[in-house]
Amino acid sequence: MPEMKAPFYGHVRQYHSIKKELDDAISKVLESNQYVMGPALKQFEQDLAKYFGVKNAIGVANGTDALWLSFMALGLKPGDEVITTANTFFATAEAIWIAGGKAVLVDCDPRTRNIDPAAVEAAITPRTKGIVPVHLYGLCADMKALSQIAKKHGLWVVEDSAQGIDGHGQGFRQGELSDAVCTSFIIQKNLGTFGDGGAVVTSRDDLDATIRRLRNHGSTQRSVHSFGFNSRLDDIHAAVLGVKLQHITKWTDRRREIAARYQKAFLGTSFQLPYEPEGYRHVYHLYVLETPKRDACEKWVLEQGVDVKLHYPIAIHQQQGYPWDKPAEVKAVPNAERNATQCLSLPMFPELTNDEADYTIEKVLEWDRRNR
Repeated sequence: MPEMKAPFYGHVRQYHSIKKELDDAISKVLESNQYVMGPALKQFEQDLAKYFGVKNAIGVANGTDALWLSFMALGLKPGDEVITTANTFFATAEAIWIAGGKAVLVDCDPRTRNIDPAAVEAAITPRTKGIVPVHLYGLCADMKALSQIAKKHGLWVVEDSAQGIDGHGQGFRQGELSDAVCTSFIIQKNLGTFGDGGAVVTSRDDLDATIRRLRNHGSTQRSVHSFGFNSRLDDIHAAVLGVKLQHITKWTDRRREIAARYQKAFLGTSFQLPYEPEGYRHVYHLYVLETPKRDACEKWVLEQGVDVKLHYPIAIHQQQGYPWDKPAEVKAVPNAERNATQCLSLPMFPELTNDEADYTIEKVLEWDRRNR
């Protein structure tokens, strides 16, 4: 593979852009002698809750744990059904299975690629307990419609915002129309640490108290335990995230500038472009084009030095790791399956230069002209 003239990730660039802030924060934790459940974690949880505009934030080991700990706190039991989308990262459904539930996979909207509220309502049965919308690629799902469906049928809603931090919909913020929001802080995310991490944010005090116990061996007091697990966000990660949280809005704005550059250039091409409904703030965790000739396009563009990825080329129900011993309901999902075969993610990170974005545009347009 040639040297990448337009890289996909910019983790080291981001580190150098705020190096002193990060180094100072990490050094402070190292000198504190408190590395687990210490003051850096407490401060970050307070800052994250304030940022989301909710009462509580609980730092956990990763985004997957954030989901299944939330499901357990909500009382999910074996045989209970949870509706989610087929075209997302495997962990969303995996967390339902870990918590003992049954994933019900439904189709996505053909424009937004987010879970289709009509498909959700059609999939509800007497065993349905909750809905897990995913803010795929950084665009919030239709939380107004999903909240109305949930209230109508007495269901809980947990937002999977592993890709959506700093986004909002028309007239709603994340966490406003749900029981909890779960997010991931793995390095690839818009708000990422140097490793792994996650959090649950919620205004429900009962969920906050339960998840805090579950993440720490069932304990809120030293040497006093009940049933629980070991899933804590370490203080060094919390300190890193606390610094980065102060920059997330400007980083999102830069992502949106790059996306606008792409959108303008690719209008009129053979690609299906990302869609942003009126009043929404798409945070462009990923900028995803779609084309029936995806594999050929991927190969050629990579050869030109543009690093592209696929998110996600195998729908959940088509994975070899799909737990057939815990069968899920899979409704007709033609849009999700088409998304899996056609998706192509272009370089997208705040430190991407205009020259690199323009080189990406040049090569994608060249492929399009040759292959219409």
